[in-house]
Amino acid sequence: MADEGSGGASGDPAVVVLEAPRDRAYWARRFEVPVEQVQAAVAAVGSDPARVADHLGKPWPYEASGIV
Repeated sequence: MADEGSGGASGDPAVVVLEAPRDRAYWARRFEVPVEQVQAAVAAVGSDPARVADHLGKPWPYEASGIV
């Protein structure tokens, strides 16, 4: 699930996990992109959220994400 490990002070997960539908939904909301873009980014750069964010052109950490 998306709460595996802590990414530091921001409280963001340390790894992008896309196993369950809820995980995919979390990361799509977190990066404010479609699930397919998150899946493609993880396939391209791995599961490090900072690298995924960079690949998607999103800041990391990003306090104003779509998560409420």
